[in-house]
Amino acid sequence: METNGVDLVSRLKTACPRGCGVERTLKVLDGKWTTLIIRELLTGPKRFGELRSALGEPSAKTLTDRLRALEHQRILTRTVHAEVPPRVVYELTEQGQSLSGILYAMLVWGEEHPLTEEDH
Repeated sequence: METNGVDLVSRLKTACPRGCGVERTLKVLDGKWTTLIIRELLTGPKRFGELRSALGEPSAKTLTDRLRALEHQRILTRTVHAEVPPRVVYELTEQGQSLSGILYAMLVWGEEHPLTEEDH
């Protein structure tokens, strides 16, 4: 993997402008809730209520919509256990786990560039 800043910029410049890897990644990491769901699932499988609590209580509709989209993109799996009431567990696929490096880079960048009063 290239580590030289010039090599990275060169690679970004030569990427196909339509449908490139950056565009694909943005389609998966579509907004705050989707990215935070992936962050939470990186630590292991979770139930709907666990995810909702960990994320700061997004609406049930928002969380359901994001989970369905991630399942459709094969980023996570949804397993329904035949119990009463049914137990549903969400877990990242291997493809979903592969996003850990991107989220780590976001963490590092965010820590190195904290919000200022003007950013609020």
